[in-house]
Amino acid sequence: MGLGNLKQLTPFIKEAFQHTLLVAKFLCGIHVTNSYICTFALTQGPSMLPTFSLTGDLVLAERLSTRFEKMQRGDVVLVRSPENPRKIVIKRLIGMGGETVRYVADQGNNDKEDTIVVPDGHVWIEGDNKFKTNDSRKFGPVPYGLVQGRVFWTVWPPEDFGSVGREVQ
Repeated sequence: MGLGNLKQLTPFIKEAFQHTLLVAKFLCGIHVTNSYICTFALTQGPSMLPTFSLTGDLVLAERLSTRFEKMQRGDVVLVRSPENPRKIVIKRLIGMGGETVRYVADQGNNDKEDTIVVPDGHVWIEGDNKFKTNDSRKFGPVPYGLVQGRVFWTVWPPEDFGSVGREVQ
């Protein structure tokens, strides 16, 4: 391979390098968006019935509210599970640090209620389906640092497309 052949390849090498750089920038942008701004999540299981379907909804969650501590009671949130850190769960935020929360203590007996003061730096989360959920009633208050984002939009299925409110549907 002579010097003449190398000069012929130079434009192709430059173009390949520019395209590689463009792809790298795009992937960095996707990573930053997913990690710090918003992300998609898939709901599964009965714990958030009737807000989300049993078969699974695709939702969009923003991550800025958690970073700037703008979460409010009633928000649907993504939380890293305190029982299994590899798992992200979707629950409704019921109480913030310092607030008193009343909750159904026994899922089989709706009449038995208990009260707790949520410690500072923690949140109380519950599923909308009170009888089929694994939430703070089982594992207690969750550290605020485990809250990953606030669900604000249902993307799929098309008939449920729209915003996710602070009230149980």
